[in-house]
Amino acid sequence: APCPQWPYCRKRCSYCSFNTYVVPAVDEAAMRACLVREAQTLLCLSQVHSVTSVFFGGGTPSLASPGTVAAVLEAVAGAAHLPAGAEVTLEANPSSTGASALDGFRAAGVNRLSIGVQVRGTLPAAAAATPRDLIVTVLPPQSLDDAELRMLGREHTAAEARKTVEAARGIFPGRTSIDLLFGLPGQSRDAWAQRLEATLRLCDDHISLYQLTLERGTALAAQVKGGTLPAAPQDLLADMYQMARNVLVAAGFRHYEVSNFARKGALSTHNLSYWRAEQYIGVGPGAHGRFVLRAEGGCSREARVQTLEPVTWMREVQSQGHGTRSRAVLRPLEQLEELLTLGLRTDEGITHEHWGHFSPQLSLQAVFGEPGEARALQQEGWLVLDSGGLRCTWAGLAVLDSLLPDLLWQLQRV
Repeated sequence: APCPQWPYCRKRCSYCSFNTYVVPAVDEAAMRACLVREAQTLLCLSQVHSVTSVFFGGGTPSLASPGTVAAVLEAVAGAAHLPAGAEVTLEANPSSTGASALDGFRAAGVNRLSIGVQVRGTLPAAAAATPRDLIVTVLPPQSLDDAELRMLGREHTAAEARKTVEAARGIFPGRTSIDLLFGLPGQSRDAWAQRLEATLRLCDDHISLYQLTLERGTALAAQVKGGTLPAAPQDLLADMYQMARNVLVAAGFRHYEVSNFARKGALSTHNLSYWRAEQYIGVGPGAHGRFVLRAEGGCSREARVQTLEPVTWMREVQSQGHGTRSRAVLRPLEQLEELLTLGLRTDEGITHEHWGHFSPQLSLQAVFGEPGEARALQQEGWLVLDSGGLRCTWAGLAVLDSLLPDLLWQLQRV
């Protein structure tokens, strides 16, 4: 699953701490050439022979031209098998994506949109272990309220957001995703309930929930710390999340991951590949990747991070074919820790078969079926270990971050 990153934005949102850049002009031809070359290089280095999904993240990848998207997809198809039905997601900002632009991206090969691409929040009530730069989706507006959008520093208005989502649903029927941000300063339960209702009227395919994170160094964090804006109480955040779960499930959505809900089979293939700890290749400034090197017989799974700064990254790609800044071979325990942390985020959990792929000598039952923390969590109703594998209950999924330390400790001890 290649994950190309477009690092540029028109402006920085007040809550964003991601690796994004606002520049007077972008040399798109140079950026395109480097994305193409790095995708080819890393795919050839990896054991990824067939690609099930491609995710264009950022930044604001909808600011790139459809020609850049098409060139990257062509490079992927040249270095690995890219089936005709592979999921190709683009994150999109309502202020930069009209109907004509969406038509262009569809012609370039995009078949799924995620609107609200600059949502920079944590995954609610659970360990945020999935790098955001791994998903190609057209994101929703994060908010459908103009006052909230101004506070977040967003360029678009609520009307523009609605118009973009409506256009996207016409061009990508059943494959439009909306990101909703909750826990905004001053946001009430009633306002959140109204936002959920408005969202359901607008899009009923796929919805992602993100809790606002006040990252150090952002304008919004400074306003809250200075007392200009109020911080959301923890009990209110928990209530908002539970309210959303109840509303969405009652509306026919499957709560298939801590922060993700889908109807009519509109699950994100790309996201699922992360949560199942499959290989993925981060392409572009600051991108993360996890893949097995082709030259080492399938034994070494590496964690890679690409150079953050775009100009430096481009110079490295031009000279050596890729801009990898750091790489580390993951030890077997580290791989199992990632599998546990990510897999328990989903409603399906971790199957015995999938665990056995990473741990052929030590079964799920051997690690978590013996007396210890996992058994206590099962007795308390947070966790299930049965013939299907290990997974959270409905109640446990909402508090996964509080369960993981005990489970990781038991894994490490065994």
